[in-house]
Amino acid sequence: MSTPHNSAEIGEIAERVLLPGDPVRAKVIAKNFLDDVKQYNEIRNIYGFTGKYKNVPVSIQATGMGIPSFSIYVHELIHVYGAKKLIRIGTCGGMHQDLNLREVLIAQGASTDSSIVEREFGGAINFSLLANFELLSKAVDNAKKLNVPVKVGNVICTDRFYNDYGAENGTYSSGGLTLNEKMIQHGILAVEMESAALYLLAAAANVQALAIFTVSDHVVKKEYTTPEERETDFNDMVKIALETVIDK
Repeated sequence: MSTPHNSAEIGEIAERVLLPGDPVRAKVIAKNFLDDVKQYNEIRNIYGFTGKYKNVPVSIQATGMGIPSFSIYVHELIHVYGAKKLIRIGTCGGMHQDLNLREVLIAQGASTDSSIVEREFGGAINFSLLANFELLSKAVDNAKKLNVPVKVGNVICTDRFYNDYGAENGTYSSGGLTLNEKMIQHGILAVEMESAALYLLAAAANVQALAIFTVSDHVVKKEYTTPEERETDFNDMVKIALETVIDK
């Protein structure tokens, strides 16, 4: 059974799935980290692969950018293909001064400016979007085993890549601070565009989910990596994700 977005048949996608946004990154990860790889999807050039990592079946499914695209693929992975453990591996924009370029960040929680939570609950509650604790704790342990320093905390998942939250003429919160400054004051470490959807969809379906990021640029420090680095490097988060998704 395929979908309009995924040509995989039932059984071709593993229960353990890594979710890079970039299709090129999906291809690079599958090539460099998995054995016995089979490509199961290329619709819209959103590639999907299944192989084995340490003899355990793992799929790598690209999702595209942003909550709408991401939600399509994750919904189908869970409800059509039976995915049980899903780990987003992607890039984020650092916000906090203690976070540096190329560091690995694990999202314990995902704040958001998206209306997806409001739509889900009709505005009745502000639902907390949290990582699965079992995956989170295993990821931290695996990072220590791999000798990879990580930071764990809250991220902001936004609907817009370009915003004026930090601009002098942008949106201001109480106390005369820009919204970016207010978020940093409250411990938001970084900004990205998909984790809120992952945590919401996983909670609704009672499956395990986690988001692991590499800092590809820094909003405050005005530091950046290249597109080539974002596609082919950042292997520390991939190693942590793979060890975590197969960890029993």
